[in-house]
Amino acid sequence: MASLCTTLLFCLLLILSLAASTETHRIPGFLYTRSRGRCTAQFWSGRREAWPRMVPETSTVSNVFGSRVYEHYRSDLTLIEAAARNDEESNAFGGLVKEGTAALLNSYAREGFPYKPWQVKTLVIKALVSQAAAASQANNFLLANQACS
Repeated sequence: MASLCTTLLFCLLLILSLAASTETHRIPGFLYTRSRGRCTAQFWSGRREAWPRMVPETSTVSNVFGSRVYEHYRSDLTLIEAAARNDEESNAFGGLVKEGTAALLNSYAREGFPYKPWQVKTLVIKALVSQAAAASQANNFLLANQACS
């Protein structure tokens, strides 16, 4: 009986260790794990890859998205600062500029990304009309950024 229990325990540990070794890409978390894929705002703000030449890190949000953004963002806010924001849950416009920046970078750098650069710029400007529109568009960009590879 003890030999059978020992054998079953050994088999169980072997199965668990094999299952754990195949999951190299998952990061465990208790309640929430942030996505760090190749297309997220976190990825771009971490400078793990060269930014597309069309949109340098030091470009300002107003230079890239137009003068209408002055109502909601500092005039000297750079794209790298926009991608690194952490206030998107309490600030719909913060989420819009964060996810919009990542979407713009992805539209230049990732073949097959669902938005073209002109579409990202247009959608950001259109979403500036209200907090609800900004939150909705930020969520659309977030989903596209997370689905991208």
